[in-house]
Amino acid sequence: MDQTLPYPVIIEPDEDGFFVAHCPALPGCVSQGQSQEEARANIAEAMACYLECMADCGETPPACPGPPGAK
Repeated sequence: MDQTLPYPVIIEPDEDGFFVAHCPALPGCVSQGQSQEEARANIAEAMACYLECMADCGETPPACPGPPGAK
């Protein structure tokens, strides 16, 4: 599944051979997968749930950062 994510995501290998993905703009939004592709798909789902919960609670999501170097 190739989809554009609304916030930057960091995907790193862990010591157990999995890939851990987290979104710095959404504190606590973390997922993992057996491949980078699976980790990306899982974090996309986690981000969607995170943002849905924010909306349900009447919270405003953080502003989406622009591309690196943008002003």
